[in-house]
Amino acid sequence: MREIDYAKLDTLVLDVDGVLTDGKIVLTPGGDEIKEFHVRDGAGIKYWQRVGHRLAIISGRSSPAVMRRAEELGVAAVRLNAKDKAPALEEILRELGVTPDRVAAVGDDLPDVPVLRRVAFPVAVADAVDEVRGLAAYVTQARGGYGAVREVIELILRKSGKWQRILERYFPAPRESAS
Repeated sequence: MREIDYAKLDTLVLDVDGVLTDGKIVLTPGGDEIKEFHVRDGAGIKYWQRVGHRLAIISGRSSPAVMRRAEELGVAAVRLNAKDKAPALEEILRELGVTPDRVAAVGDDLPDVPVLRRVAFPVAVADAVDEVRGLAAYVTQARGGYGAVREVIELILRKSGKWQRILERYFPAPRESAS
């Protein structure tokens, strides 16, 4: 098992179908695609960004719903239709000016393997295929689309000592009363 320097991690790369969603693809009779995103994953992404970290998405499919969600969340880099995710990751690393030793990535299926093999902290969602779970440094308790991304973000922020900065917004220190 490799040693993870959580404090060094400042970039998170996510797959979409099976990680940010439960992997189901719903098509309407009109041909529109519907995706469900978990609100706690979105909140986790905002917490990640609040401490100055960046997020990227690499998906093998193209979807207006993914682009809309990425825009809502202020995702730093998005690569859709990435049939081979390795070159997409290299583009993102160059674009963001980051090295793989500062990157965590979350995947669920075989197309995610090249990304997971390249980063410092490879993560598999609970319902990932066996091969992906086998190469992950961490496997989430949550399934893809059910808060797995939030779980990873919270884990990294806690282990790096940055979670307290998030909590301080919601649990401010009591003010001293003037006597």
